[in-house]
Amino acid sequence: MSAADTRVFATPAGVTLGALDLIADGAARSFVVQMRAGRFHGFAVRRGGEVVGYVDRCPHMQVPLAQSLDAYLTPDGGLIACAWHGALFRIDDGECVGGPCVGARLGAWPLVVEAGMIVTGVAATG
Repeated sequence: MSAADTRVFATPAGVTLGALDLIADGAARSFVVQMRAGRFHGFAVRRGGEVVGYVDRCPHMQVPLAQSLDAYLTPDGGLIACAWHGALFRIDDGECVGGPCVGARLGAWPLVVEAGMIVTGVAATG
């Protein structure tokens, strides 16, 4: 298996993903980051001038959440939804509030907005 085929679950800080305008306010977008160690799959949800990021992996079955490109949210945009088994997650903290993995959490992907650009951040400690 080559590094291009290996899935990794974190990115280094300081990787610029693109302009905040790549994501409509209240929507989500998938990002794939190719690194030497392998490929990272994550997604970001935009709320105004901020984004919240998560690893694209459902804690229930360890599969990507969306079946269609960028389709991570419920129709009303209020929750993150796993298209495979119906798990529902809060956008703010990734906690599962409905479906087969209640109480589990999505893996956080720290993101920040700097000068209108989405940039990978560092995980909060403590």
